[in-house]
Amino acid sequence: MKFSKYLKDKLYGLLIFGISMILILLIFFAFKVNREVVFSVAVIFGISFTFLLIISFERKRKFYTDLLSNIDNLDKSYLVLEMLNKPEFYEGELLVSALYEINKSMNENIRTIESQWLDFKEYIEMWIHEVKIPLSTLVLISNNHKDKFDKKTKLQLKRLEDYVDQVLYYARSENAEKDYLIKEVDLSKVIKNVGLKNMDEILENKMDYIVENVQYKILTDSKWLEFILGQIVNNSIKYKRDIDNSYIKISVQEKHEKIILIIEDNGIGIRKSDLKQVFDKSFTGENGRNSNKSTGMGLFIAKNMCKKLGHKIDIESVYNEYTKVYITFSKDKYYDVLK
Repeated sequence: MKFSKYLKDKLYGLLIFGISMILILLIFFAFKVNREVVFSVAVIFGISFTFLLIISFERKRKFYTDLLSNIDNLDKSYLVLEMLNKPEFYEGELLVSALYEINKSMNENIRTIESQWLDFKEYIEMWIHEVKIPLSTLVLISNNHKDKFDKKTKLQLKRLEDYVDQVLYYARSENAEKDYLIKEVDLSKVIKNVGLKNMDEILENKMDYIVENVQYKILTDSKWLEFILGQIVNNSIKYKRDIDNSYIKISVQEKHEKIILIIEDNGIGIRKSDLKQVFDKSFTGENGRNSNKSTGMGLFIAKNMCKKLGHKIDIESVYNEYTKVYITFSKDKYYDVLK
């Protein structure tokens, strides 16, 4: 809070005081009051008014400086009222009172919106579970009666099943900590399940599914990790190049007490300009604009889930050469205790 701006705000008061002093002095001179008395009165009024301005400024300066400082330092600025001391001037009391009422109204609206969102989320989850029953039945029928279902129909059913799963996991991802359980998991088993689930599409696209050196135990949630790997494998299939030796290769490296899962393909890759945004919500990039299959949600959900599970996900790619996705699992002592 600057004193110059404070004075500018008090400009009308200063003008009124100045005019009043001039009128008082003129009255004194009209009544031929002694000049020394007039001078003394003017000095006393001037000093008193100056001190009044300074004291008023200092009281307000401390309050508003603390207010702005707390707003800057807090991650959630709306909690600033919890940090404020009671102001020692009436305007400050009015401001704090108004802020409390605004905050109260905001909290009530947030609670209403949260309640509506939870109701909608529960409905979506219930609807998805209901849809998955007939969908799973159709997939089972198509597998048991291959002569009556062509490959295109089966692939469309698989794609529909994947999109339904994606909606379910996205709906749950905001409160995923209530839906996952961290425990020791056989990584090779997770990778095998992902391969089996995507086998038809891998074969249809004439791709090799190569798995090397994955006999590791990691600490994660197997269900969520399968979903994450499934999104990455789906992208590898979706963005394959039209070449004879297309492949998806999954391997593991150990480095500095970390286990790094690498999912590599020799597909069309990702342009350098798009790499920084591939984990952004709904971002499809150049590849997405050239394909009607992309939603831009798979990697976004994968990144979000990796963060919640305590894993790290990174991506490396050269356009028209390869794409590598790295998922890093830490060997945390915290998890060792949980074992």
